[in-house]
Amino acid sequence: MASGTVRIDVDGHVATLTISRPEKLNALDLDMLKALVDAADEVEANANVRAAILTGEGKGFSAGGDIKAWGGMLPQEFGHLWVRHGHRIFERLATLRVPLIAALNGHALGGGLELAGVADIRLAEEQIKIGLPETGLGMVPGWSGTQRLVRRFGAQAVRRMALGGEIFTAEEARLLGIVDAVVPTGNAVTAAREYAQRIAARGPAATEIAKLMIASANGEDNGTAVEALGSILAAKTGDLKEGVASFSEKRPATFKGEW
Repeated sequence: MASGTVRIDVDGHVATLTISRPEKLNALDLDMLKALVDAADEVEANANVRAAILTGEGKGFSAGGDIKAWGGMLPQEFGHLWVRHGHRIFERLATLRVPLIAALNGHALGGGLELAGVADIRLAEEQIKIGLPETGLGMVPGWSGTQRLVRRFGAQAVRRMALGGEIFTAEEARLLGIVDAVVPTGNAVTAAREYAQRIAARGPAATEIAKLMIASANGEDNGTAVEALGSILAAKTGDLKEGVASFSEKRPATFKGEW
């Protein structure tokens, strides 16, 4: 299916989200941000999906935020409409129910790298470049480049990109832990599908729970993982069934401590 400038294709248990603005190297604007959150909601609602892939159409994964989309905004508009809105959408993708694999088929710069950072696994083609060039424009990374990326990649790698303006090759990014594997040019999506099938073959409930637990350990979920896991556990108990039945029957509940 299509969702604005993001295509969604489901094959078996794997969903592929493709950012589709190749003439702009998939630079992100407000319409694309909305399309991304719509795509995340669609994947989330499909109980058959066990893993998802995020990639870009054409030669680039994403060149980041489109300067024409934000360059003319007033400071308050920029902070609320662009930065905070983008944060909410990236957080939506980072907390997707299923594991997300970024297939980096082209450069991932600025907001494009921040977008890749929401994924659980990153596979990069050997020719790509990765970096955070914002300070060269008098701007700072605004979509979790100094937050999520530090937690996931380490502070020093982010310092080198954001402060020193270093642009890493795919292999350099692998050695720094920014990407998980480097594959030949043209093979990122194929490699991502193979990895997604590997995930999909495992226990889906256990995989979802493991993702929540890892997010909690990494300090990323603000308590969401704990409440989600607790709610899932409570929902399976005999006590909940008794509580719902007593409410429907308008009588006091008789709890037995049944798990």
